[in-house]
Amino acid sequence: MKNTGNIGAFISVVMFAGLVASAGYAQDADHGKTVFKACAVCHATDHANRVGPGLEGVVGRKAGTIADFHYSNAMKSSGLVWDAATLDAFLESPQKAVPGTRMPYAGLKNPTDRADLVGYLATLK
Repeated sequence: MKNTGNIGAFISVVMFAGLVASAGYAQDADHGKTVFKACAVCHATDHANRVGPGLEGVVGRKAGTIADFHYSNAMKSSGLVWDAATLDAFLESPQKAVPGTRMPYAGLKNPTDRADLVGYLATLK
């Protein structure tokens, strides 16, 4: 008798990896979690707001829309929806991507670190 108990889990992992790859995310979300440690000073991985808004469910969310967070007018009116491209641009240079944002971060210059961080953020559902 074959052990088929893990087939569903395996298929789910493969499907998620394919979705992540097709969305432009890196495959190393574990490394992205390490990169996120610097972000954790201001951001939580759940819905809790700190200096910055909570990031659970950030991928696919319209920027500046968490009701109980005080965003800059620039962020609220940016019209951005957070996906791989918008997160990559914002993480590289927040002030360039959204002039007038209050995020006091110079940017994450390493493209691999950014891609892995975006991959990790995609897991925060």
